[in-house]
Amino acid sequence: MYALVALVPFILLATVMSLSWWEDRILPTPADPTDASRTAPTTPVGPQPTPDPLPLNGR
Repeated sequence: MYALVALVPFILLATVMSLSWWEDRILPTPADPTDASRTAPTTPVGPQPTPDPLPLNGR
């Protein structure tokens, strides 16, 4: 009986780890439209700022 009680945390840990592996490897990735914003490359929306002029030496 004590061996069973001592093994329960390890059994639960193995279950959680196997479910995590299952989720990462086996289940397909959902095509969620809110997820696309993280993978799509970003493009600038507004005009590009002009670079600052070179600083004058000694001023």
